[in-house]
Amino acid sequence: MNILLIYPQYPDTFWSFKHSLKFIAKKAAFPPLGLLTVAAMLPENWQKKLVDLNVEPLSDEQLAWADMVFLSAMIVQKESALQVIERCRAHSKKVVAGGPVFTTQHEQFAGVDHFILNEAEITLPLFLKDLAVDRPKPLYTSAERPDITRTPVPLWSLIDLRNYASMAIQYSRGCPFNCEFCDIIIMNGRVPRVKSSTQMQREFQALYDAGWRKSVFIVDDNFIGNTREVKQLLPPLIEWQRAHQFPFTLLTEVSVNLADDEDLMQLMSAANFFKVFMGLETPNQDSLVECGKKQNTTHSMVDVVDTIHRHGMQVMGGFIVGFDHDPENIFDLQVRFIQQIGVVTAMVGILTALPQTRLWHRLKAEGRLLNDATGENTDGCLNFRPRMEKEKLVEGYQQLLTTLYTPKHYYQRINTFLKNYTPTARSRVTGEDLLAFIRAGWRLGIVSKARFRYWKLIVKTFFVKRRALPMAVELAIHGFHFEKVLERVCRQ
Repeated sequence: MNILLIYPQYPDTFWSFKHSLKFIAKKAAFPPLGLLTVAAMLPENWQKKLVDLNVEPLSDEQLAWADMVFLSAMIVQKESALQVIERCRAHSKKVVAGGPVFTTQHEQFAGVDHFILNEAEITLPLFLKDLAVDRPKPLYTSAERPDITRTPVPLWSLIDLRNYASMAIQYSRGCPFNCEFCDIIIMNGRVPRVKSSTQMQREFQALYDAGWRKSVFIVDDNFIGNTREVKQLLPPLIEWQRAHQFPFTLLTEVSVNLADDEDLMQLMSAANFFKVFMGLETPNQDSLVECGKKQNTTHSMVDVVDTIHRHGMQVMGGFIVGFDHDPENIFDLQVRFIQQIGVVTAMVGILTALPQTRLWHRLKAEGRLLNDATGENTDGCLNFRPRMEKEKLVEGYQQLLTTLYTPKHYYQRINTFLKNYTPTARSRVTGEDLLAFIRAGWRLGIVSKARFRYWKLIVKTFFVKRRALPMAVELAIHGFHFEKVLERVCRQ
């Protein structure tokens, strides 16, 4: 059987890094890890091809080759997924779909023949068993949480790694916290499940053998959700990195309690982690309590961010406005908060009610839901009636973004970050890095309105903290991307 796996296109979003990718001649930020893993679960004798629409268009010849199409998508890819389904139906191809958007909204995809929902380790074998006797059902779902120590290594041979800025690996699923707006526990539960150290070394080795030598995103909901297991994983991972001369720089998602654990921070630093994303959300304590993010109320975010920066890991932060308890001046408070803590990559969004979350159910019960979530963190779209006047919230949000990403505020945050940042990650300067520096020198150092700030940053970093120079160039490039995304958001 010929199986065509299709990954829909992302719109131009905060995390797409579409405008940054041009500086390093890459086509997409990350590969379709879910589909690559599903491909490894399919029978070995099946022929498989993968089309990532973020890298290449889907051709009629590819569709003609396929006996069946497998499709996976997140909410933000919904429109592209619908277009793919329509093309498949026009070519009379059976469509099998799974992933976050289908798990929570499968009723909205009339053209799909078979839904493989929830976690594929449970539901995909049920489908394959029925397919073998020519009796596949329209829907497969399960509340069971699989043992992910049995999850296979992704089938990296299906993609050209050179098209991507970073690779991706999963270590765990689930998060012990229960934030009201988050859909992680719906997808993966509250009890973190982890892969074994041996299994993770196999996955790292597979990427290494495929020729990869740069950053790897560990895509976990919360990498430190089970700190005991993580501390057992990291020492052999450090040894693997050392034995292979540290081929990978690592980034992941964590919670703020990382800053409480000195041993864990040192282990992550030694393993070559150089970036962590965490949900900082808001400086307003009442809003943190409202959304169930009580773990953030017991910490000084200034201390949290400074501590992690001193351990060689750049903090990327998520921030939200639109909580019921937000005061009228929340936008000014957020600007001061973000500038003070020096989080350069600050993803700020309006609160969104994602399907089936506690927030979604509460707002539905209150009659405040308006429409479906777009899944895009920073598009400024409201899908519920806020307590604050809608126009005031949207205008305040746009002004907040505009302020944060002016060259003055953005470069100020880079300097605040670099002041406290102690580079520890081992990385190689590659041809891509040199290409990025040359292109940045032209686009940011000559053409840009921020050219004086750019060169001041580069010169200062070169003389004061030279090892941080690649990070400084990267952040300046990302600032260019964020400006472009901001222009689109503020036009709406």
